[in-house]
Amino acid sequence: MPNRVFLAWLCAVLLPWAALASHWLTWDFVRAHAYYPLTMVLGAFVAGSTPQGGGAVAFPVLSVIFEVDRALARDFSMMVQSVGMTSASIFLLTQPNASRRYRQLCWWLPVAAAGFVTGMLLLQDLRVPLIQSLFLGTTCAFAIAYLRSDHRGSESDVRMRRPRDTALLVATLFVGGLATSLFGTGADILLFTLLVTWFAMKERAATEMSIVVMAALSVLGFAWRGAVEGSLTTFQLRTWLTAVPVVLIMAPLGTFVLTRISAEKLLRVIVLLNLAQLGWFNLHAPSLEKTSWSLGCGAVALAGFSWGMLRLARWRRGEVLGA
Repeated sequence: MPNRVFLAWLCAVLLPWAALASHWLTWDFVRAHAYYPLTMVLGAFVAGSTPQGGGAVAFPVLSVIFEVDRALARDFSMMVQSVGMTSASIFLLTQPNASRRYRQLCWWLPVAAAGFVTGMLLLQDLRVPLIQSLFLGTTCAFAIAYLRSDHRGSESDVRMRRPRDTALLVATLFVGGLATSLFGTGADILLFTLLVTWFAMKERAATEMSIVVMAALSVLGFAWRGAVEGSLTTFQLRTWLTAVPVVLIMAPLGTFVLTRISAEKLLRVIVLLNLAQLGWFNLHAPSLEKTSWSLGCGAVALAGFSWGMLRLARWRRGEVLGA
């Protein structure tokens, strides 16, 4: 049964949502923009059950398939994750022994936040096809490399043994923040990869840590775009409201399912989804630029992820056995 804190969170979100929705939403608007909440049925489930955030579905589906502006797709990804992945995080943080497992996040989150702010200030003028190609190529490569790799860890917690452990973690969190500023997701994928390879963590534990970090960055992104830049429009808030009930339930459901079924089955579905998104991107209004960038980025990322996972996992296992 869900605990009281989680139930209180659901009420705390649903009550103001109902008030806002009754004021801003109409059935005509919901029907016309139903692809937003429908996208998040899968997106939020993915966010709660895999190392990929809901933005890994929302960003490419909206920006590539429905041709939504890149910045709007990124903002929507962060906005829905701020509810869905926070919902999943609260579910995790209220479990037994959570305070011991997640206390390191007190310094992880400021590092990732610094990367996000840097990206928002310096990287937003990159060309849209390049950003889409980087995202689709990299996420597809990650899913394939991870599924094929020898990635089974044995640790339940992050064990910092040497200064280079801290340095590598700081670099990964900062780059993850940069990625989130462009795509609305990405920090979770990078952090998960590091945790299961370099730190030899169990998949489930690493997934849970990445969910909490991505939830915090999503809340920051939502606040940055709305309060700092003042760039969120009424239309964006209305589309966000259509998806809130979906992500509020589907993300923690995905987290619950993660404890009940094999991660391998979920990963195979994610690989097929990413391949389909990459194929659509190249077949819809095809161009040499799109194909070159997406396949080139994917090939480089696949080689990098495969090599990195193999070497880091072997190196780290050797250090653990020799410790």
